[in-house]
Amino acid sequence: MKTRLQYFIPNIKGLVFAYVLLCALTVLFTRSFFWETLYEGRVPGTLSLIVFFTVPAALLVFLGIAVASLLADLAARRPGIKFRMRLIAYFAVIVVFAAAPLTIVTSISIGELVRFWHSFDANAARDASRAFAVESFSFHISRFENLLREIDLDAIAPLGDEGGPVEPARLPAGIAAVQDFVLDGGGWRDLAFAGDETGRLALPPSLTPGFPARELPRDAGFIRYVSMPSQGRVRLVSYGLGAEFDSGVAAIELQAERFDVVGVLRDNVRILEIFYYAVFFFPPLLMTIIIAISFTRRVATPIAELTEATRRVAEGDFSVQVFTRRGDELGLLVNSFNAMVQDLEKSRAALVKAEKISIWQNMAQQLAHEIKNPLTPIKLSAERVLRRWRNEPERLGEIVEDSMLAIVQETEGLSTLLNEFRTLARPMEPSVSRIKFGMAMPELISAYQSSHPQIVFDVTRAAEDIVIKIDKSRFHQIFTNLILNAIDAMDATGSIEIRTDIVTKKGLRFCRISVKDSGGGISRQDAALVFTPYFTTKESGTGLGLPIVERIVNDHGGSIWFNSDDGAGTVFFVDLPVEENGRE
Repeated sequence: MKTRLQYFIPNIKGLVFAYVLLCALTVLFTRSFFWETLYEGRVPGTLSLIVFFTVPAALLVFLGIAVASLLADLAARRPGIKFRMRLIAYFAVIVVFAAAPLTIVTSISIGELVRFWHSFDANAARDASRAFAVESFSFHISRFENLLREIDLDAIAPLGDEGGPVEPARLPAGIAAVQDFVLDGGGWRDLAFAGDETGRLALPPSLTPGFPARELPRDAGFIRYVSMPSQGRVRLVSYGLGAEFDSGVAAIELQAERFDVVGVLRDNVRILEIFYYAVFFFPPLLMTIIIAISFTRRVATPIAELTEATRRVAEGDFSVQVFTRRGDELGLLVNSFNAMVQDLEKSRAALVKAEKISIWQNMAQQLAHEIKNPLTPIKLSAERVLRRWRNEPERLGEIVEDSMLAIVQETEGLSTLLNEFRTLARPMEPSVSRIKFGMAMPELISAYQSSHPQIVFDVTRAAEDIVIKIDKSRFHQIFTNLILNAIDAMDATGSIEIRTDIVTKKGLRFCRISVKDSGGGISRQDAALVFTPYFTTKESGTGLGLPIVERIVNDHGGSIWFNSDDGAGTVFFVDLPVEENGRE
């Protein structure tokens, strides 16, 4: 019979798959995570949370299953559980020592980063940059206005009539471009242009004299001024701000937004720190603990199996075998154990065979000796009668009766001896009957109470409602022998106490019946031979009574033993199976 304990599911391969999945999801969603966090200043959205927390949640479920299984094994006191708990404790200590420095350094770094953020005023830098941009623009507006007052727009306009050739005019310093539009057939047409080509427009930005509102990217790098020199004509004067002005203003606004993000992160940094630990640091710790529990089960299971198998071998079960697994760290030891048990089974079989031969040889010798003893007086009595018949036939009657009585007595002894030997030697079919102890035992001891008035029988501690599974005749045979042995041990004077208890052995319930006498006890030399066939300390005993009792008890699934001290009495214990509930 082979034994095998189940491993915890999921196994190491499943955990490795979960870890690889976590790494893949991290790579795929890390950019989204940091973009939302650093550029938008907000905690990751629902999708990111679902993706990132799926694996930790699954690992928590696996950990819960593993811990529940571990606690169940601990509550059931399964073999090897103490060894497993020590291994898990060692793993936990290693994990704590490995994770503590990283956790402390990371927490301190984040704290210092937050402290650094608090050390400078991002809002002041942002406001100063914006103020500088506004002042710069105001300066250019003022300069442009001064130029417009100082120059004659008609003089600097592109020369030429509508439809004629256009000659570029020499533009004053600060004026980037001048462009004229004319109304032609219900739409505005570019009539003339002079200056920087990047300042040319397809249509007038406004039909109202003055500074039109700036629109980007149309007016990037320029400030525009619109005038109406004549009916149906628009003149656009462009002032150059420089190619980097608007891009610089955009950069200032971008950095201002970044400063706002820094402010939001500064307020949510602890939440983000918890999120970081929960998503990127906590899952490996969970996997380490789960792997530790699974690994300890993998290591401890073969040891537990070997422990259980060793216990069963010690109890005499040599059919047990332990499964070996592919890659099992203790495979060599398990194989050696299985080979050892098989060798022990073969050796035990050979030993049992030799013991049986020896026992039967001893029994044959004892039986021959026991038969030889009564044959001598039978022979002598027969020879005495034959001799008287030959020599003095007239006096034969004087010895016939005594001689015949001696022959009959010895013959009855031989018959009794042979019957008991036949009982011991032949196969015994154990019967399964229901004997109520409260009715069988009083009936059994009543005869001895009347024939031995000097013996006190104490049955006050014997339960009357216990139901025993044994044939009534076998029950009487067991306890008749034990009571007669107790009476002989006390020389028919003393006390015999009979008591019962319900005990459980290997999940089965037994009635333990004890028969205690106040006799002289059994010496240590004789104690080892009590259940040996033909051993007896009585002059008229056959030495087969207790071996037959032991045979009956064992065949009914019970056990018998005794405790005795020389001079202090003897108590025999008999365990017999009881009904399911043990009582009626």
